[in-house]
Amino acid sequence: MKKILIIEDDPFLSEMYAAKFIENNFETEVASDGKLGLVKIEEFRPDLVLLDIVLPKMDGFEVLKKIKEKEELREIPIVLLTNLGQKNEVEKGLALGAQEYIIKAHFTPTAVVTKVKEILDKI
Repeated sequence: MKKILIIEDDPFLSEMYAAKFIENNFETEVASDGKLGLVKIEEFRPDLVLLDIVLPKMDGFEVLKKIKEKEELREIPIVLLTNLGQKNEVEKGLALGAQEYIIKAHFTPTAVVTKVKEILDKI
């Protein structure tokens, strides 16, 4: 069973995505802020992380940077799942090492699960 960590501060969205991943047989954990997300990555060791950018305590770009700095974590694919869709934000996220940049408004939760499966199938 593949493990997904969702780092999202909106409880409605994190529960909706978590339910969709659980329904698709993923072991799923949720973190509600950037700092907690980093702790959960260390403990849970997910196969993939869905990471929002606008987060309390530490933003998603900072979380992504810290993950990529740690040798034991840097191979975990990170998918930025956000409503920030400006070209410079997308470029920054990909430059920092995100595998994919998904704008929430453009993808249904089912489409997000499909995209995650595609990424995990390539690994």
